Order: sequence, then structure tokens, then C-alpha cells
Amino acid sequence: MGVLYLLIIGAAAGYIATRIMDLDTSVPVTIAIGVIGALIGGLVLTMLLAVMGMAAGFLGAILGALLLIWLWQTYIAGK
Repeated sequence: MGVLYLLIIGAAAGYIATRIMDLDTSVPVTIAIGVIGALIGGLVLTMLLAVMGMAAGFLGAILGALLLIWLWQTYIAGK
């Protein structure tokens, strides 16, 4: 079932991509373009989300440290 799904989605994605880029290709080439494009796009998106996830964690750590410093200066060291 997964291979059939991949072929159907690949055919649709390849068809749309070839129409946007104004290419005249055969059905097998259109499906191949869609399937390979989906694999490349999925890899790039996965890597981008991983990097953004690490960046979000780093940003969260900075904000948490800033909040801790502010609380320390306001309620502990300020007395």
C-alpha cells in the first residue's frame, strides 16, 4: 500500500511540478520526478525542522536563563 501511495502522490506532485516548470514529459518521467522530488523535499524538510528544533531549544534556554537572572536580581539579591 505504501508503494502505491508513493506512486499516486509522486504522479500528482510530478504533474504539478512539470506544469509549473512548463516541461513536456512522459508519464513515467513525471512520476519519477514527483517521487524523487518528494524524497529530496522530505529530507530537506526533516533537516530544516531538526535545525529549527535545536535553535528553538537554544532560544528557550537563553530566555529561561534571562528569567532566572531577573528573578534572582529582583527577589534575592535586591533585598
